[in-house]
Amino acid sequence: MLATVSAIAWGMDGFTSAALGGIVNVVAGGVYGWRAAQGSNGTAGDALRTMMRAEAFKILLIVIQLWLVLAFYRDIVLVAFFAAFVVTVGVFAAAIAVRDTEVNQTSRPAGGQ
Repeated sequence: MLATVSAIAWGMDGFTSAALGGIVNVVAGGVYGWRAAQGSNGTAGDALRTMMRAEAFKILLIVIQLWLVLAFYRDIVLVAFFAAFVVTVGVFAAAIAVRDTEVNQTSRPAGGQ
């Protein structure tokens, strides 16, 4: 959506900038998920260590990607790039807070609570 709006406002460079801003977080989030899934099924401490390593790797990947885009894409539209980046950060952060409100009737306790 932001890429389309940016294309209207700034042309192809706006579209590309917004797309790159969103892709940075999508790629980092995907790598985070892949890395977190590589953990062992040991203790809670093992799971926490795996998640922390995956998060550190995600942050490092974001920094590297930001540097690469800003260093090599000369016609970047900064407003579009950072707007898309910030929106995708917010979407990924908000996804944690979303709760599934649909209740599976077969999984309810016998008391109906």
